[in-house]
Order: sequence, then structure tokens, then C-alpha cells
Amino acid sequence: MSRRGRPRVELKTPEQIALMRRSGELLSRVHDMLAAELRPGITTGRLDVLAETMIRDEGATPNFLGYQGFPATVCISVNEEIVHGIPGPRVIEEGDVVSIDGGCIVEGWHSDAARTHIVGEPRSAADVRLVEVTRSALWAGIVALAGARRVGEIGAAIEDHVEGEVGEELSHLEDFGGHGIGSAMHQPPDVMNFRTRDRGPSIRAGLCLAIEPMLIQGPGDWRMLEDDWTVVATGGGRAAHAEHSVAVTEQGLLVLTEGDGGRAELAARGVRIAPDPIQG
Repeated sequence: MSRRGRPRVELKTPEQIALMRRSGELLSRVHDMLAAELRPGITTGRLDVLAETMIRDEGATPNFLGYQGFPATVCISVNEEIVHGIPGPRVIEEGDVVSIDGGCIVEGWHSDAARTHIVGEPRSAADVRLVEVTRSALWAGIVALAGARRVGEIGAAIEDHVEGEVGEELSHLEDFGGHGIGSAMHQPPDVMNFRTRDRGPSIRAGLCLAIEPMLIQGPGDWRMLEDDWTVVATGGGRAAHAEHSVAVTEQGLLVLTEGDGGRAELAARGVRIAPDPIQG
């Protein structure tokens, strides 16, 4: 604990951020592979096997597998499932909204990222809107990090973005949020997806955060299934989840889990981009 009672935040050196970037770049490629394999007829369990195989073949370690007893390499949440869905025999169908959340460890340093996909033809324009707004809300939070003084400004920016895009059409999963990341998958500080009274710790070089909005069609009510992991919406709507691990450096932001380090998305938004230790 810090002197003021707030949990101590781990700040990373440039060398440690470079290792996290290696972990994040691998995770980006795992997500790309899963997106290519995701189609009607495949099971969530098969996708999990593919993810674990690729991570281990690259000399890395899955960080979800065994975490507090979680039994799989990735979380796969379908339709009304919001987060932490356990892969298994469920068969993916045309029009399903599928969120895939995963991470890996390279030389002791963690990555964590999530993407949501619509399989085949969307069932409704509302599903398309859900996925698009969740993704854009993530980037609104990342952009806020670039100019923020305190971590709490990220959640305020995400909330403002969602309300500006869809009003009350979508709700936040308020009991879950982002987190610090580095030598452990989950670290201080908490990174909420909405405005709170707690301004959070100061933004400084070396801070690495996993930012992850989770949005639900309609009300934000939820329950936990009997597996003690899967969080499902109870209001009849579907859900989406988008997440990136992001590093704050003296030179700008580096989106650790984006293939290009965030260069294209950040440049389009006028955000200063840190040099990528992988791509130069």
C-alpha cells in the first residue's frame, strides 16, 4: 500500500514495456487467427484449443488458464454472455455475437485483450451498433489516456462517448472494468468504464493499463451462472467486450495488443505515438 492507502501502481521501464509489447503482439496474432477460424459450426472448445496451441508454439504461456481456477486459455462469451464464458461444446451459429478475451505471458510479462465478432450475417442492426460502439468506446478511452492527468478520466471519456453515440440504448456492465497490467495480469489501479467520484492515481510514464468497455443492449442487469465464471445479461439483450493493453511512455502511447502498436488508430485521432520496439 502507498502512504495514502491507495494500492501501489507498478511503473514499467522501457525494457519491460518492450517485453510486454512482444506479449501483446503475439496476442494480437492469436486474435487474428481466432477471427479467421470463427464460423458457424465450430465449437468454442475448438477455438480454445487453437489459442492454447498457438501461444505455446510461440514459446509463451496462457495467463488465463488456471487463473483463480479458470479452466481454459480464453474466455468466449456468446450473445447474452457478457464476460468470462468458459469454452466447451457450444456450437457457434450464424449471427452469433461472440466475444473472445485472452492473454499470454512472455518472459514474465502479461498481455490481455478482447475482441467481439458477429459471425456471418448480423441478425440485426442493433447487433452491429453494439459491436461498433463497444470498439469505438475502447478507443475513446485510449485517446483519453493520452491527455489525462488521472486514471478516472478514462472512464468519464468512455461514458461520454457511449452516451453521445447511443443514449440509453446500451448499458455498462458496472461491476467489472479494466485494470493495471504488467508482471501480473491484474494489478492496481482499477479502470472503470464510467464516471466515478474516485479520480484515480496520476498518469505517469511507465503506467500500463488494460482498458475494456463491456456494453449490454438494454438494461445492465446481470447474473453469474452456476459455473461461477460466466456473467450473463438478464434483460434480454446481447453484449460486447473490447479490450487493449496500453503503455504510457515519455514518447507517447503504445497499444501493446494492437498489431501495429496502435499507430493507425492513434494517428487518425491525433494522438502522439510511441516508437514500437517491434516494428521500429
